Amino acid sequence: MENNIHSLPTVAMRGLVVFPYMQLNFDVARTASVKAIETASQQNSKIFLVTQRKAEVENPKEDDIYRVGTIAVIKQIMHLPGNVTRLIVKGISRGIIREYESTSPHFVCRVEEINEAPISVTDAEEAYCRVLKNKLEEYFAVNPKLQADKFMSILDIKHLGQLCDTIAAMTELDTEDKQVLLNELNYERRAEELIDRIEHLIDIMELENKIIRKTHERINENQHEYFLREQLHVIEDELGDKDGIGAEVEEFRKKIEKLKIKKEHKDKLLKDVERFSKIPSVSADSGVIRTYLEAVLGLPWDKAKKEKFDIKAVEKVLDEDHYGLEKVKERILEFLAVRSLTKGKNTTVLCLEGPPGVGKTSVAKSIARALGRKYVRVSLGGIHDEADIRGHRKTYIGAMEGRIIAAMREAGVKNPVMLLDEVDKMGIDYKGDPSAALLEVLDNEQNNEFRDHYIEIPYDLSDVLFITTANTLETISQPLLDRMEIINLSGYTAKEKFYIARDYLVKKALVKTGMSDESFSISDGAINMIIDHYTREAGVRKLEQTIESLLRKAAKEMLDTGCGKVSITKRNITDYLGKEKYHFDLMNETDEIGIARGLAWTSVGGETLSVEANVMEGTGKVELTGKLGDVMKESAMAAISYIRSKSDELDIDADFYKTKDIHIHVPEGAVPKDGPSAGITMATAVVSSLSKTPIRRDVAMTGEITLRGKVLPIGGLKEKSMAAYRAGIKTVIIPDKNKCDIDEIPNEIRGDMKFIPVSNMDEVLDNSLRRE
Repeated sequence: MENNIHSLPTVAMRGLVVFPYMQLNFDVARTASVKAIETASQQNSKIFLVTQRKAEVENPKEDDIYRVGTIAVIKQIMHLPGNVTRLIVKGISRGIIREYESTSPHFVCRVEEINEAPISVTDAEEAYCRVLKNKLEEYFAVNPKLQADKFMSILDIKHLGQLCDTIAAMTELDTEDKQVLLNELNYERRAEELIDRIEHLIDIMELENKIIRKTHERINENQHEYFLREQLHVIEDELGDKDGIGAEVEEFRKKIEKLKIKKEHKDKLLKDVERFSKIPSVSADSGVIRTYLEAVLGLPWDKAKKEKFDIKAVEKVLDEDHYGLEKVKERILEFLAVRSLTKGKNTTVLCLEGPPGVGKTSVAKSIARALGRKYVRVSLGGIHDEADIRGHRKTYIGAMEGRIIAAMREAGVKNPVMLLDEVDKMGIDYKGDPSAALLEVLDNEQNNEFRDHYIEIPYDLSDVLFITTANTLETISQPLLDRMEIINLSGYTAKEKFYIARDYLVKKALVKTGMSDESFSISDGAINMIIDHYTREAGVRKLEQTIESLLRKAAKEMLDTGCGKVSITKRNITDYLGKEKYHFDLMNETDEIGIARGLAWTSVGGETLSVEANVMEGTGKVELTGKLGDVMKESAMAAISYIRSKSDELDIDADFYKTKDIHIHVPEGAVPKDGPSAGITMATAVVSSLSKTPIRRDVAMTGEITLRGKVLPIGGLKEKSMAAYRAGIKTVIIPDKNKCDIDEIPNEIRGDMKFIPVSNMDEVLDNSLRRE
């Protein structure tokens, strides 16, 4: 044999041994392998394929691959999605790596080609060929997976080396066994190794066939059902269900008989139990019926918890859990007093409406605790499918009961306090309107027979005390609003926040962070700074988070420095919380022309609003800036129209709308502003600019203006008054029809401020302009 040395791109094969005379296709994804293939295709299409010792090695080195492989020629290259390359190659001859010329970007090896071209066939080789063919015939006889045409293809092969390689390639040998055969260069020893391995394969296949025959002999058609049932019994024993499905069926029947429901509904459930008993437990329908029966029988059909009707106890619980909210507490006590007198028959649905963090959810919890009833919460925020309320019909895969029935099962009693949280955030789409499904739930004329699509049997919800919460009423449908009594939680005053923080939030944060009064203290001034300059909200949620953040920083300082106590004061609070995040406008230092102080309501409380007006020589243009909404722009135009109609009485040039340009601006131009309540403020600012009359700096105002100068009522007076008080303004002009709202203003603010009710713009100007 004459051997040649070639320099060839080399690919390390994972779990695959390629023999000479063998044609196959395989996929390549590793970068080095792909580059080796590209190099070979650019040269003479010859490539050296050698097997890795361990297939799991991702980036093999020289020691990770065998030395003996196969020189092959690339027949076809296909590029597939996912950076995968598919090759069709044909083995030519054995090769032995003599030297590594390069390892990057891919292996390049000097390979000695082993020339196995036959010179003549010896008698011994011919004998080995016959033995191999006979052994292969035996192997084909016991292995039904092999195709007869493969056996026919080797009958004409006379060269022993080629015959060994062809048979090794088609048999189900391990990678290590195939590599042993590839390493063997002597034909006769290669044939002996191959014969041993084929005999081993034949023994395994005969044993496997024997096992299969014995199994088939034991199982015939008459025994098939028995076999399945025996299997089922074994599975049940393994799962601990020795009594099988019968005990489960009997338990279902007993529970149904005890239910206090109508006979026709019992009959329906018993019919489902009968179906369940006849369906094999391995069937999908069996699981569906079992889940349904467990859901129905898990509901509290007649179990109730005794309700307490001690109003004094309720008042005590509300005072323990919440500071302030006097009006809210009073309304809740009135509601519960009626329930006490009617023995729980008052089924009014309360809706606690207010901005985030004011305590809506905790008020509902307190009501449940005071009444001694179970409390369950159902979150409705973001749901847009009617099935979330009514459940899915059983015909659907993965069907389940709606959230109302699921909450009843969680409560375990038929008279819990159920909080329907975020009722204003439900959506509507092609799956239905969940708010429409809630109409039946909250209507005491209908909810005694609420029918969930999944449960199918009417369920009595009339004993449930429903409480809903919402941040706004604008997104709630009118029919749903009609079924609820609204209790507004508008927010806390700065004083109320201070006491809540000092008496509740700091103590709660100490427990959460593992600290104590001995290791942490915070001054009253620091608490007030957090309220005024680090949070801006109607509730106390951000206040609580800020206090917890403060304690976490204090805890870290104690561990870093080893100090025994951290004290927070007004002087050092910025060291922990950084610079102040919020500032509020204070009263102007002097009376100015064209600057009026308005009042606005926001979702986080009230704000003062500075309205500026400039009058310049021009052609009658009106400019409105400050990111004003359409309603606010219309209020400005209404104010100017009023001024034009009253120009003589206001001592203003009647042609000002022709000769003057008016620019109205509301500072903080990046913040959107809208609403009609700034109407009298803009009118006052424009009158001041046109008449050159200063506006009192200690006066703030709010009210909508009409073309005739009438002042219409507004909302949010409590929050607006609190904003004026915070800014140091002690006089507030309000619409006359808002006088009744003054009682809603906290006593500490109401007693320190003067409210001037007005019904027209003349009264507004008399009380706001500094006329000589």
